[in-house]
Amino acid sequence: MEPIRQYQNAFAVAGLSVRTTNREEIVPGSGRIPGLWARFFGENVMGRTPHRDTADLRNFGVYSGYESDAHGAFDVTAGVAVTEGATVQVEAGDYLVFNASGVMPQAVLDAWAQVWQYFEAHPEVKRRYRSDFEAYTSPVSAVVCIGVESA
Repeated sequence: MEPIRQYQNAFAVAGLSVRTTNREEIVPGSGRIPGLWARFFGENVMGRTPHRDTADLRNFGVYSGYESDAHGAFDVTAGVAVTEGATVQVEAGDYLVFNASGVMPQAVLDAWAQVWQYFEAHPEVKRRYRSDFEAYTSPVSAVVCIGVESA
């Protein structure tokens, strides 16, 4: 399924962050992202974060602080949208939206596989590598949004 290109306004997210690489994340047992999400839910971050944006109650995984491209280090923040006190800012701009549905986290991992396949097949589409995000809309539904250069 082809992703949908859409413009996203900037928004702020507060939560817990880790720094990692794709190389670390693909080796079983060495990834930091599963532990980040375990802490997010275990510490009830969504319930105890002040200044939640009541217009957007989704959980977010925000990818930012890119060292370079898909081969460099980056930050991942598991959090919620806030009106102040942000940990990270999602930049405004064009995003490609990939849908994920099914059992989490496998559905999101499958969506990321679609992301990698899409960019391999479409080298003319350039990623920005400034902010990307996952938005969890239900326990079995999410979107993976990848920032791209304007068309």
